[in-house]
Amino acid sequence: MLFLNSLAFNALLTGSTLVLGIAGLPLLLLHRRWCCRLRDLWIGILLGGLRLLVGLRWQVEGRENLPSSARVIVAAKHQSAWETLALQVLFPDPAFVMKRELLRLPLIGWYMARVGMVPIDRSGGARALRTMIASARALSDAGRPVVIFPQGTRVAPGVDAPYHSGLYAVYRALGVPVVPVALNSGTFWPRQAFIKRPGTITVRLLPAIEPGLERSEFMRRVRRTIEEASAALEAVPPPQRPAA
Repeated sequence: MLFLNSLAFNALLTGSTLVLGIAGLPLLLLHRRWCCRLRDLWIGILLGGLRLLVGLRWQVEGRENLPSSARVIVAAKHQSAWETLALQVLFPDPAFVMKRELLRLPLIGWYMARVGMVPIDRSGGARALRTMIASARALSDAGRPVVIFPQGTRVAPGVDAPYHSGLYAVYRALGVPVVPVALNSGTFWPRQAFIKRPGTITVRLLPAIEPGLERSEFMRRVRRTIEEASAALEAVPPPQRPAA
């Protein structure tokens, strides 16, 4: 059943992307809010499909740790493609820091560019970093949360990977709080895996880190906070799916 349920979801993912992406092409010529509405519809379909077809749900802990202002940086653990969907529901109209190559993807890349993201050329050195910071500042000033995956790529549960200092550069430049986010999505939807498993993904919002810390202290606190909370979530056995 896991294979058939995952096959059904993957068919929904491909079909909805093609149908909505092609049908919505005229929206690329209108105000970005129309592309945002299409984005929200697509994400709603996919998260609903995971719930109905796979039995994969999610819950959020620590909502009280969200600052009142939308001008925040979200530093999130990245284990799966799932959080690239769910974080757009949890935070209002977020702008993701993402590798520039994604904007070249047919359909999805065009919409990401129109909605407004923070692309970075990983091989561009200091100049690329300055461009990324300028883009992040403009979107943050517009009242959009800036989402960064500090490890830069999806990392499987239990695997150690470095935290990149680009997070600190954005933190210092924007002067806004950073909300660390731990999760356990990789337990249910592993990187590059066809099979999606039923259960409940937990997203844990951790106490915000205020602006003004020095680099070493900031990076140490972000890494320790996210890694300890993620390890605690991964140590909890996944809840069993109730019998039909």
